[in-house]
Amino acid sequence: MDRIQQLMRTMPGNIGGGGGFTDSPLPDCAEKVHVSSLALLKMLKHGRAGVPMEVMGLMLGQFVDDYTINCVDVFAMPQSGTSVSVEAVDPVFQTKMLDMLQQTGRGEMVVGWYHSHPGFGCWLSPTDINTQNSFEALNPRAVALVVDPIQSVKGKVVIDCFRLINPQLMMLGQEPRQTTSNVGHINKPSIQALIHGLNRHYYSIVIDYRKNELEEQMLMNLNKRNWTSGLVVDKYQDHQQKNEQVVDKMLSLTKDYNERIVAEEGKTAEEIIVDLTGKVDPKKHLEAGVNDLMSSNIIQCLGTMLDTVVF
Repeated sequence: MDRIQQLMRTMPGNIGGGGGFTDSPLPDCAEKVHVSSLALLKMLKHGRAGVPMEVMGLMLGQFVDDYTINCVDVFAMPQSGTSVSVEAVDPVFQTKMLDMLQQTGRGEMVVGWYHSHPGFGCWLSPTDINTQNSFEALNPRAVALVVDPIQSVKGKVVIDCFRLINPQLMMLGQEPRQTTSNVGHINKPSIQALIHGLNRHYYSIVIDYRKNELEEQMLMNLNKRNWTSGLVVDKYQDHQQKNEQVVDKMLSLTKDYNERIVAEEGKTAEEIIVDLTGKVDPKKHLEAGVNDLMSSNIIQCLGTMLDTVVF
């Protein structure tokens, strides 16, 4: 009985202590984590470099208000991992890295940590829960972000963010978060996460992506071709092979175009339209082939002339 009363006294509002419930700050389901493009690219690149092992790192940013966590950058940690867990955080490396980042003008605080689950979805293992517990002991609003670099494809990143649920609240049947919006319930949880303790040991937080002007310029310049790429000359054997392939294709298209012209003789315009529906137009392909052949040969000749004169 004494142990139960002691447990009640540690609960919010001092239940069983005669004070009743009081207003205490609770997490909200409308809380969002804003991840910058730079941080997302770094996490995906780090995760893919470590496949098939797990990797981890720390997230830098700030707690804007009770509903917003802003992650502007991340840095990797020298931890190795198995297929289901990673090692604990190295405090010495963390302190040195934060000092070096502060010298470069990156003075944000640690808002959480991230790690990868290569190929098996986003959820927290018991080892991850223990690691997140140590982060929440330092800051109750710290988050754990999980990214799957194998299942992530172009246009869709498999990523999720979690925070632990107080087991004492679950014992008393209370909700871990107050509900003021449906933002936290829009994304449907995966079956894997539900099996591994989602909404029992931890809950999910909505992730949003934002870009500033500098990040937009960086993303626009990622796949942008430089002016020097126009001066690159292909190998003469490869260029000759491409020309032969284009000429052979144009020869077959010419035969098809001749057969089509012969077949169109004596037919009305409506019959021709019906016959050509769903078929390849050899005339358009011939024009495209001629343009490609001429442009590639002109660029090859000009590049060769410039290389001869300059070098």
